[in-house]
Amino acid sequence: MANNEKTIEIEVLRYRPEEDDKPFLQSFKVPFTDDMSVLQGVQYIKDYLDGSVSFRWSCRMAICGSCGMMINGVPKLSCKTFLREYYPGKITLEALKHFPIEKDLVIDLSDFIGKLESIKPYIVPDAPRALEEGEYLQTPRQLDRIAQFSSCINCMLCYAACPQYGLKPEYLGPAAIALLHRYNEDNRDSAKAERMQLLNAHEGVWGCTLVGYCSEVCPKDVDPAAAINRNKVNSTIDYLLRFVAPRGGN
Repeated sequence: MANNEKTIEIEVLRYRPEEDDKPFLQSFKVPFTDDMSVLQGVQYIKDYLDGSVSFRWSCRMAICGSCGMMINGVPKLSCKTFLREYYPGKITLEALKHFPIEKDLVIDLSDFIGKLESIKPYIVPDAPRALEEGEYLQTPRQLDRIAQFSSCINCMLCYAACPQYGLKPEYLGPAAIALLHRYNEDNRDSAKAERMQLLNAHEGVWGCTLVGYCSEVCPKDVDPAAAINRNKVNSTIDYLLRFVAPRGGN
């Protein structure tokens, strides 16, 4: 770096389980320009200052969802967040809250992946369909019902923002419930009854205490809090219908 070049201080949470007893912060001076993202800042650290710094990233366009981290205590996508938002102040980068740290800014995704798989995040057709029968049709109005909730990129920022998930890791969580809602509302799907068992469970939709921070931090405006609220209604209706028309009855 030239002596007259603008710089910004970036603190990075470091944790290497094979050698560190606990996480610690390490400070770096990084060149500053107005168009430089936080992701580019941490990439500069890895490329020029300390190649051992570990973090996830892929697309750099807020599509893959892999570069999420705590930026000054707020869960954000580092590719969508710019150094100019903090300059000349200091930036502190930490791994997403509520998840075990594998190394530095890299978290263990196992719990989230398990929850995602449990909701069957794909269309389950009512019956097999031969290719010659054509595609499954959907009207614009039917698409509108699910379009917003189809935008989830599995970045897990909402989990880092959710106090209930931090207190009770068994809670299904905002992204999984939003995606569950997306498939339950899809006219081409037939697995709603099975997914409702997850919503009605102790770890399901009733685990939410309506903080709403999950929707504030969502980079794609999915609004998982709205999906959770809608499914509290759906869960209540599902519960009442068991008395009106018990499953398995005549």
